[in-house]
Amino acid sequence: FHGIISREQADEILAGVEGAYILRESQRQPGCYTLALRFGNQTLNYRLFYDGKHFVGEKRFESIHDLVTDGLITLYIETKASEYISKMTTNPIYEHIGYATLLREKVSRRLSRTKNESRKASVTSEENTPVEKISSLVRRAALTQNDNHFNYEKAHNFKVHTFRGPHWCEYCANFMWGLIAQGVRCSDCGLNVHKQCSKYVPNDCQPDLKRIKRVYCCDLTTLVKAHNTQRPMVVDSCIREIEARGLKSEGLYRVSGFTEHIEDVKMAFDRDGDKADISANMYPDINIIAGALKLYFRDLPIPVITYDTYSKFIDAAKISNPDERLEAIHEVLMLLPAAHYETLRYLMIHLKKVTLHEKENFMNAENLGIVFGPTLMRPPEDSTLATLNDMRYQKLIVQILIENEDVLF
Repeated sequence: FHGIISREQADEILAGVEGAYILRESQRQPGCYTLALRFGNQTLNYRLFYDGKHFVGEKRFESIHDLVTDGLITLYIETKASEYISKMTTNPIYEHIGYATLLREKVSRRLSRTKNESRKASVTSEENTPVEKISSLVRRAALTQNDNHFNYEKAHNFKVHTFRGPHWCEYCANFMWGLIAQGVRCSDCGLNVHKQCSKYVPNDCQPDLKRIKRVYCCDLTTLVKAHNTQRPMVVDSCIREIEARGLKSEGLYRVSGFTEHIEDVKMAFDRDGDKADISANMYPDINIIAGALKLYFRDLPIPVITYDTYSKFIDAAKISNPDERLEAIHEVLMLLPAAHYETLRYLMIHLKKVTLHEKENFMNAENLGIVFGPTLMRPPEDSTLATLNDMRYQKLIVQILIENEDVLF
């Protein structure tokens, strides 16, 4: 550290010594520090920061020496191979070998063992539709089947990663240089690529169960792809149990079960997955299972009705003409990711069954809308005022989805 000195003085001290560096305090901004580094016969100056680790860019380092070492490696590579680096992503190996090939083989093996369920309810006759004006809606609800759950599109969840020892990018097959944080790794499937290559990798992540540590609070698409199912197994298991012994339970979904027992169910799913025991022997009170299902939806990092579609659903709910409103809701439903659509479809079919026992459980579509509105959809911005203003529309959306599930899905 050389105290407060000028750039010119730093340049004189470092002159002729490639790779040498000093630290100085800025003359213009006292209290701010600069890393002066000699490279390529010139002195480069970088504003230096510290937040427990040293950094001049995104990477954090335990010591200045490590920061300089990594910087020299990067500067050397980018100077000597800039033209090569710019061409790295133009002829990727990704589509021919490595991850993509293993992905195709994995999907083929799965397809040979599993038959797909239909994503959309088939419609046998439009003439029986009670509302003639939405017959076109019914036709679109019977679109060609695109319901192979192995093809649910999912973006990779890349995070900056430090690789130990030499490592090569699985997109372009080139060396990943640097001392730390040489590239990024998908935390869901383990794909390793350069940060710049990550922008070109297709949305074809196939999560590995070994990397998925929990069921609750896990992204919905990630969970279904990891478990090789169309819907989260939590949803299937809870709905099966509720339909087997709870459809006539008074106040179903409105009456709360004991919080401690609901947390036990959550831990069971996180620990045992689809083998979790939620039978009557373990949890006689069906409200515990109903509470665990609602908790799963509340804990999703991206709600079933996604942040991207939230405002569109709210706008659709505000349409006064019932037929136009139904049409608008259907249009927005088609924008949902496949796994979210399928989960919502399955839930609405179940809630429709709940309303068929209204005389016993006192839960009609409106009551269920009040319960599930805020559970299935949340505004993108964390605003209490926005949430309060939208509550009646959230309720209305779920109510309409339940009452028209045979037409909308």
